[in-house]
Amino acid sequence: MFTSMDTQSQAGIAPAPPPLADRRLWRIAGYAALVAGLATIVTLDPVVLVPVAALFIVVVPCEKLFPRHQQRLLRPGLGTDLAWAIAQPALRLVGTGAGIVLAVATFAWLPGMALRPLISAIPHGVRTVLGVVLFDCLVYWGHRWSHEVPFLWRFHSIHHSSKRLDWISGVRVHPLDGLVVGPAVVVLLAAGFGVRLAGALAVIQLAIGFFLHANVRWRLRILHPIVATPEFHHWHHSSEPDALNMNYATLLPIWDVVFGTYFMPGGGRRPEVYGTTTPTPEQFVPQVVHPFRGLRNPVAVFRHPAAGLRETLAALRRGTGQIIQASHRRPRPGSTL
Repeated sequence: MFTSMDTQSQAGIAPAPPPLADRRLWRIAGYAALVAGLATIVTLDPVVLVPVAALFIVVVPCEKLFPRHQQRLLRPGLGTDLAWAIAQPALRLVGTGAGIVLAVATFAWLPGMALRPLISAIPHGVRTVLGVVLFDCLVYWGHRWSHEVPFLWRFHSIHHSSKRLDWISGVRVHPLDGLVVGPAVVVLLAAGFGVRLAGALAVIQLAIGFFLHANVRWRLRILHPIVATPEFHHWHHSSEPDALNMNYATLLPIWDVVFGTYFMPGGGRRPEVYGTTTPTPEQFVPQVVHPFRGLRNPVAVFRHPAAGLRETLAALRRGTGQIIQASHRRPRPGSTL
């Protein structure tokens, strides 16, 4: 026997939406669960607040003394960014686990081990410089593919959903964002560039990343073609049409110059509008689950192995083609050094 809702569905009539009061109750319950979850994380590991406090103490005074845009400290979206900041340690475990699985599944360590004798013969100082350059190049390409390959953009678009850049907006990063770089990093580690070097570079890039998102008016023109600056990265976050998909470097802009994605217009023009034209939710939990919407349930691969394998291989071919296509770009006119 069908209920009234079942009868409406069978007749092709959409069921009535829940009353406004019910939707409000569900929203309040969701917020309460989120607050309780974040409070639990802080209670179990108060250290998660240390990076937030450090960012506030170091960056906020600079933003107040040298503001790029006049915006309140308690601006829209701050609660979402704080939720990301508190949850990041736990989410990072998920991302690291997924990265390990991807690296193992792609046998990424094998070519690295083959290169190890050659790399070990390079003098230590030269090897360190080479490691910095190669790691930064990998980050450039991983970042570029995260924008220009549709499947990867699902996850990276969350980072670009913030319409305001400041001391805390850089923490809005999905745990599966950037996984495409994992196998390549494993190749370099297996080749002998060293875990300590990779760890140091990760910490340096993390620190620089927070500085790049800061709401400060420093232009630092002389540094533009040498090292990434807030002005350089703010253009990357700009939603102005000619600035889209530009300035991917997080340390050395030379990669953007060489591969045709450098954008620093002259004439006193500065980035004014940020965000993405891709529809994304505004709250923390919906942002975590949003990239998975519309994807097929992975369990279906195990239910129908043959069909699942064919679909997986087809998806990999499409993804490889999209990565190759995204790796070719001619420089745009109007970009200046």
